Amino acid sequence: MDKLKSYYKLAKDELFKVIFPIKEQVRSAYISVFVVVTVISLFLALIDALMSVGLSAVMN
Repeated sequence: MDKLKSYYKLAKDELFKVIFPIKEQVRSAYISVFVVVTVISLFLALIDALMSVGLSAVMN
């Protein structure tokens, strides 16, 4: 039982050390991830379209 109490106390102490992000930081990170994913998706779509056109030209 002492081990459980010790574990709970240590976990609680560690939780007080955690610094949670503020709303502006979360929003900024969300926008950054959204922009990067969108740009990469558009780039991959462009590459896919070019390869598709190139392959269909070679096949015909």
